[in-house]
Amino acid sequence: MTPIALAAQPILADTDTYDRIWAYETLYASESGAVRELDLSGRLQADAYHFDADGIHEDDLQWRRFRFGFTARFAGDWMAQLEGDFDLNESSGDWYNRLTDAYIGWQPDKARDLRILKHSAGFTLDGATSSKKLLTLQRSNLTNNLWFTAEYFTGVSMKGTLDNNWDYRVGIFSSDGNDEWSKLDAGYFTLASAGYNFSEPLGLENATVRFDYVYNQRDPQANTRDFGNVYSLSGKFEDGDWGLWTDLAGGSGYYGQPDVTGLSLMPFYNISDLTQLIFRYTWLDSDGDNGLRLGRYENAVVDGRGDRYSEYYAGLNLFFYGHKLKWQTGVQYAELDDNADDGGAYDGWGITTGLRISW
Repeated sequence: MTPIALAAQPILADTDTYDRIWAYETLYASESGAVRELDLSGRLQADAYHFDADGIHEDDLQWRRFRFGFTARFAGDWMAQLEGDFDLNESSGDWYNRLTDAYIGWQPDKARDLRILKHSAGFTLDGATSSKKLLTLQRSNLTNNLWFTAEYFTGVSMKGTLDNNWDYRVGIFSSDGNDEWSKLDAGYFTLASAGYNFSEPLGLENATVRFDYVYNQRDPQANTRDFGNVYSLSGKFEDGDWGLWTDLAGGSGYYGQPDVTGLSLMPFYNISDLTQLIFRYTWLDSDGDNGLRLGRYENAVVDGRGDRYSEYYAGLNLFFYGHKLKWQTGVQYAELDDNADDGGAYDGWGITTGLRISW
């Protein structure tokens, strides 16, 4: 049985049934004692895709992500999470990849969320969005080029939402690529974000604009993109059934990586609680040859690089239990110019459909 078919049984049920199923993620709960709650955490994602460019095509069925672990809450507002990443496409003895979330935290209120050790370093619109809650099957190629796609780094961060419509995040992380916790054998990067919700003056349900800035120390051992500075100005505008998410971002390169600038526009419309239509336009420009890479499945067709990229994506999302159980399908057309003419040119289309489950 294929990954998609296996994961899809069954997906149609009423909300009460899903509530009862997902209640099993809580293993223990108490209002007193040192341990207050112990929950399962994780996600299971499967993809089927077909991509074609200039007569060359790639298609496959595969497990996209499988992560499994535990989240614990303790007295005094302390918490901890330990979660591993596993590749189910490999033989069972080779499933384990790395730790993702492996941290201790303190969260006394919505304004203070402290995390120590390994956790997500999110910036840019899609990079700051969990893969559980993406509106498209894959993150945009803007995020793929500028964000640090390893995502999980050892560090210290604090984030929160304030009563005056502001939210923030600050952190410092080791940039090494250790599969568990950092051995501090590479450089570091800092992350600072500030956002403000303009919903009241604009008369919208949500109008959050956020600015992210990353300083990344040069180090040949770093498991990051080769950018010394990355910035992103993103927005989430939503009202009624309509929404528009945007991202304007750029980075200054080093070690031969040209500077990159990009734009992503993602309007969507909720037909019902179940069904959502979404469109995305992505544009990227590099100020030198071979500064841009293709997305995950485009790269399976052409593995070179180029200097100017554009993409059009149209998708349909079916939310059976919100983001915890959804089926997503997207069709995209993309072009990558290759001024150096060294094998990076791409002009093609693709279709992907996938199941997303999280707990």
